[in-house]
Amino acid sequence: MKKNLFITDFDGTLLTDEKSIAREDLAILSRLRQNNTITAIATGRSLYSFQRALKQIDLAVNELPVDYLIFSTGAGIMALQEGLLIRSHAIIARDIRKIIACFDLNKWDYMVHKAIPDTRYFLYKSHGRENSDFQKRIQLYRAFCAPLNNGRALYGSATQVLAIVPGKVSPSRMAAIRADLVDYSVIPATSPLDHCSSWIEVFNKQVSKSMAASWLASALDIQQSDVISVGNDYNDQDLLEWSGKGYLVANAAKDLKPYFKTVASNNHCGVSQAALESDLLAW
Repeated sequence: MKKNLFITDFDGTLLTDEKSIAREDLAILSRLRQNNTITAIATGRSLYSFQRALKQIDLAVNELPVDYLIFSTGAGIMALQEGLLIRSHAIIARDIRKIIACFDLNKWDYMVHKAIPDTRYFLYKSHGRENSDFQKRIQLYRAFCAPLNNGRALYGSATQVLAIVPGKVSPSRMAAIRADLVDYSVIPATSPLDHCSSWIEVFNKQVSKSMAASWLASALDIQQSDVISVGNDYNDQDLLEWSGKGYLVANAAKDLKPYFKTVASNNHCGVSQAALESDLLAW
């Protein structure tokens, strides 16, 4: 029997602005699983951050009708119900040094996150400018982070290096950063904290949501044309383009909207609409 793979982003897509998941969306995901569709979440969050988000909405993993979790923008993949890590990528110390040298040159504040499964731990460096989003993230993870001072050793490997830049980074500057870091995967996203700052995430070259989805689909013997995805931000763009069908929720970044079919917002069950319009379920 033919199988499909349905992948949804988390923040701003499945998760509402009130940081909850609509009962309708949970019901649709459950129906998809009953109809021979594999379900997955693809999030920029680390595994720890995702688990914390579920705890905050009082939802147990076995109550979430999702088979796989693609986390840290594709750096890791977990069989969610079994709690089994099945794939991960990291960058080594030599690469970390190259990436932070680039960020230092641009005077960008950044964080170096430890390799999976310890991604919640990070070292950080500020260049002394006003950066409220950067400071807010440090406060959120105060128990797990430390300043990258002179003499402090870098990690031997890292999941990612994350720069937090106030405001929007221009396309030309993003192109220049990608040219400087051509040996790595450079993925922009809008901050999930203030929804204004730019997050520039740098990973192993093999990391992106689309590459993780491609690997997972192949492992499950599912054709690319039978993959449906829904998202809201720049770090979803490659996944939406790669999928057989890609949908954008109405609250998504405006400059992405000309390229994808738009469904309802994250507050109005856009995930459910995408599943229904993909003919995976009858209306």
